[in-house]
Formats: sequence, structure tokens, C-alpha cells
Amino acid sequence: MISRRYHRIALVAVFVLALAAGVAVATVGVPQRVAAVMSAPGDTGELDRTAAERDELAARQRAGDEFAARIAPGVVRGRLDGVPVTVVALGADPADTRAVAELVTTAGGTVAGEVVLTPAVTDPARADQLRDLSARLLPAGAQLPPSSDPGTLAGGLLGAALLAPAERPAPDPQQAAGVLAGLAGGGFAEPSTGSVTAGRLAVVVTGGGYGGVDATGSAGTAAGLAAELDRRAPSVLAGRDASPASAVGVTRSGVAPSGTGAPVTLSTVDGVGTAAGRVATVLALAERRDGRTGQYGSGDGATGPVPTL
Repeated sequence: MISRRYHRIALVAVFVLALAAGVAVATVGVPQRVAAVMSAPGDTGELDRTAAERDELAARQRAGDEFAARIAPGVVRGRLDGVPVTVVALGADPADTRAVAELVTTAGGTVAGEVVLTPAVTDPARADQLRDLSARLLPAGAQLPPSSDPGTLAGGLLGAALLAPAERPAPDPQQAAGVLAGLAGGGFAEPSTGSVTAGRLAVVVTGGGYGGVDATGSAGTAAGLAAELDRRAPSVLAGRDASPASAVGVTRSGVAPSGTGAPVTLSTVDGVGTAAGRVATVLALAERRDGRTGQYGSGDGATGPVPTL
């Protein structure tokens, strides 16, 4: 049974995470106001006041994030007891991936494997090669989804090799190692440095919005990969923002590749570059394990800063 002390910690956490999200949103508009004041003639006092406001909001955001980082262990402790989690990085800041993995273990889970995919996965010029490689590397007895989307096919390959849905046998570790080696040989993943076991949950950590003329397509590929992993085992997609050209934004918009046509139950979190976002990511993993889905953070489409505790 969860103690009253745990409930108090949880309530404080919700307040702090909501506060951190609010400060982040407020800070966004300040640079635009600074620019507007600088372009206007005259009132240097207004410029000083706006700059001071910017500095104060930035200081509040740092303090809120530091506080969220300090209480994070108490908030997530016990949420993932004994659950192996597969961590997939796709365009993520290494610090974000590392922090999420560490918080998974703090929550009582284990990192079943950490896979770092390269930008080639979301490069439209490499899509045909990724489709072909996904079919050739597929473990014996597994099936790819009926889709032409390269991200969905790559997600099907990774899911078949790395994830063990509840009450099903785990994939062969040697086949999993072969899949990762094949992806690395094709330039779609970094060489694996540790042992990989089957995960019961998965988290895909991404960055912010993609750039260039193919930005939306690249974001859709990343979103399709995460959605297909979720069809194999409960998963969470976490990124730095929810802009239209980000994987989180595309998923929330409902235009991500549909793969098999099954409903997408993938949970999303924006703000993974902050302590608040990382806590939300781990709590979202615990929620997905229980069969629930949500959209968390402070960006477009979010329903709240963290799952209901």
C-alpha cells in the first residue's frame, strides 16, 4: 500500500512539474519582446525592464528544474519495480537518453538494452535501403507490418528483435544481436556496446523539431517507428518539444503512419530536456504498463504536465 508520505511527495511533484512547465512557457515570449523593444527608438528603461524579466524567469526555470531533479527519485521510486525497459535514442541529446535511463533504474526498472539509431533512419534518401534492410534482418518466424513507411518497418524489426510482449516468449538474444549489428553495418545504428535482453516496455527518446524541406517526413518516420514499437509492447515517445516538425508533434496530430491500421496507444512527453519532462516520461511508462495512455508536458496537444498520480 502506498503511504501518506508517498502521496504528499507525489502531490508536491505535480505542483512543481506544473510550475516548471508554466515558467518554461512564460519564458518563450520574452526574447521576442526584447527584440521588439531593441528595434523601437528611445526607451532604454523598457529594454532594461524586459531584460530583467527575462533573467528572472530564466532563474525561476533553473530553480524549478533543479528542485524537480532533486525530488524525482522519491516520485518515481517503485513505479517500475522489476520491469525491463528498452531505451531507443533517435536524434536525442545523449544527456537526455542517459538521464531517462538512469531514472528508469531509480524507479526500480532495468535497462534491457540501449539502442542508438543514427540520422540515416529519418533520412528520406535512405528510406529504400532501410526498407530492404528491415526485411533482410527480420528474425525467423517474425513478421513486418503491412506498410511501406520505413519508420514503421524499422519499428517492426526492432520490436521483433528486442521486445517481449506480456506472456510471450522473449526473442532470441543472438538474433537480437544480429539485428543490431546489421543496422550498425548499414549505418542506421551505432555499434552496440552492451548486452541486450528483451524489454517489456520501451521508450523512444528524440530531440526537437526536424529541419529542412523534408522535416515533416522525417518526423513522421520517427513517429511511425515509435508507434510500431508500441504495438509490440507498451511504449512512450519523449522529445524536447511538440512542434509540428517533431516526432511528438506529428504523433499528437494524428498524421503519423498508421502501420497495420490498429489504433495508436503511444504516450508522448515533450520537454524531455528538463527534469520535469524526464519524471513525466518514467511515470508515463508506468502508466502504459497499466494499459493507459496520455500526452504530457507543456506543448501543443498535452493534456497535463504528468500522468495522474
